[in-house]
Amino acid sequence: MLPDYRVRQRDYLLNISRALTSQLDLNAVLRLILQSAVDMLNGLAGLVVLKDPDGRYRIRESYGVARPLLDQLNPIMSAVEDPREATTLLERNLVAIAQRIGLGFWQVVSLPLNVGNELLGNLYVFRNMGGEYSANDRLILQSFADQAAIAVNNARLYQELAQEKRRLDAILEFSADGVVIMDAGHHIVTFNRALAMLTGIAPNVAFSKRFEDVLPLANKRAGVTLTDAEAKGWPQVGASGPLFVEGDLKRANGKLVSVEINFAPLFDHEGRLLNIIANVRDITRFREADEMKSTFVSVVSHELKTPVALIKGYSSTLRRQDARWDQQTVRDSLQVIEEESDRLAELIDNLLDASRVQAGNFRLTMVELDIDQLVVKVVGKFKLQTRSQKLIVEAPSNLPLVNADEARITQVLSNLISNAIKYSPEGGDIRITGTSTEADVVITVSDDGPGIPPEDQAQLFMRFYRVDNAMTRKTQGAGLGLYLSKAIIEAHGGRIWVESDGRSGSRFRFSLPRAR
Repeated sequence: MLPDYRVRQRDYLLNISRALTSQLDLNAVLRLILQSAVDMLNGLAGLVVLKDPDGRYRIRESYGVARPLLDQLNPIMSAVEDPREATTLLERNLVAIAQRIGLGFWQVVSLPLNVGNELLGNLYVFRNMGGEYSANDRLILQSFADQAAIAVNNARLYQELAQEKRRLDAILEFSADGVVIMDAGHHIVTFNRALAMLTGIAPNVAFSKRFEDVLPLANKRAGVTLTDAEAKGWPQVGASGPLFVEGDLKRANGKLVSVEINFAPLFDHEGRLLNIIANVRDITRFREADEMKSTFVSVVSHELKTPVALIKGYSSTLRRQDARWDQQTVRDSLQVIEEESDRLAELIDNLLDASRVQAGNFRLTMVELDIDQLVVKVVGKFKLQTRSQKLIVEAPSNLPLVNADEARITQVLSNLISNAIKYSPEGGDIRITGTSTEADVVITVSDDGPGIPPEDQAQLFMRFYRVDNAMTRKTQGAGLGLYLSKAIIEAHGGRIWVESDGRSGSRFRFSLPRAR
């Protein structure tokens, strides 16, 4: 029968082992190990030294060791390449250190913490009493050290796993693209922030619902949907790459957004499908760019073709050697050639300006400008070009000066007045008025045309956009004038907008900051 103290020692060791294996917090495990080791060895204090990822050893936990002693022991440990060497170093230095700071430690017991062939670190207990350990004592201590090493290893693995999970959660949460993780039955288990912002659907609303119910895809343009792919046997272990589909997603507000979705399968070690990961990317800008490119080619080819055809036609006619043209015919033909050449040059200039705006190379030459005099000057030129409409200037002569580029503001006024003339009925009035506030000068160009529908007003200042009605279809234009006008005014620090009830008449207004 075991002596009482042996029974108590065994029971103590069993209780410690249970406590260690149930604990996963590394700091808590180290504290428990250290306190238990000091109790078992009748020690006064202790240290746990662990190997860091960089290969260096450092003190991770202490018990009963004053800060002055720790400050002296840390340099010793940091210089050790193998913690087994630390015992000799500690024993050699502790007596001198302890005497200097008034402590009585004189013996160090070292317990290596091994898991298999890997040395995790060392456990040191300081005692002021000696004595040999029996073979049974050494077995018990070794058993405790082995249990402690397993507990430390488990806690470290759990800590690394928790850190990796937090890292992956952060990557998913703050990814620029939308990410969905679903189970094998397409039920959503992860729905990140970017996708919530893209779709307007909150993650808690999407959670546990089927992917197809939360993110229905419409207007499929390329690739294969998840349902269709699975019907054909996707995914297969070792043979299934990512799945791609492109189409439109319906947002919570009912609007569509163009997306491309890549699906990737995740299998377990037995080849069973665990999850499907979907990466959702907003490609609206790319779609708009493609549409813009098509529009650009269509508009430019049409707008360039007309003046070039007229110039070539009239030039060829005048060069005919079998005809004798009178002076009036020649003058009229040359006038058409000149007008179409001007139109061609204007279109090319507008295209170049649009490119500069897009590239951010739009430059202004600012001067103090008398805006009311500029309005009179520009209107005067248009009065010579039209007899159908009546141009009325109502800008007071005492409008404040503005800081502006005269050539560019002339371009804006010309665009607005030209549009008013083009889209006004015969005999309509076109009014150019000016007002001022404490901060700005506002110029308004009003016409008696058919008006602009509210749904078109927001897009009116986009490149190549033109309202689609019978009058615009009869009127030449590339849809760049208002786009450039907006860019010019905003470059001055002002703004430009349109007011119309959509039935009769439009008022285009722009503001410019007053000169200080």
